[in-house]
Amino acid sequence: MFFARYTDFQGRSRRSEYWWVQLFNFLVMVVGMVLAGVLGSIGASSDGPGPLAYLVFIVLVLYALAVLIPGIALTVRRLHDVNITGWILLAALIPFIGSLVGIAVFVISLIPGTVGPNKYGSDPKNPGMAADTFV
Repeated sequence: MFFARYTDFQGRSRRSEYWWVQLFNFLVMVVGMVLAGVLGSIGASSDGPGPLAYLVFIVLVLYALAVLIPGIALTVRRLHDVNITGWILLAALIPFIGSLVGIAVFVISLIPGTVGPNKYGSDPKNPGMAADTFV
């Protein structure tokens, strides 16, 4: 579902969709860092780690860039699920306020979504509910 809605900033996403993607990304990064550490010791010199560590690091950077836009889209959809606009993420670009926005998004991502339809779409848990209130 994550890559199927790669750049979809509309609609809503459930907590499970959001947290499974976060867990997967975390595991990819941890495995990549461990792999870079292990492969970095192969061919290491006093100048630094071996060349394989740099290769793993480049792959991790490319992965991070590949999931950047879909990660932002998923976060916006998660905010929509609790009936909050996704534009709030732009406040994360403001120094000092950005850390507060990060904490707020984390807390909001733990909150259950709005039951039934809201102004961002139908309930992803029960999409058959009537949405005539927000037409």
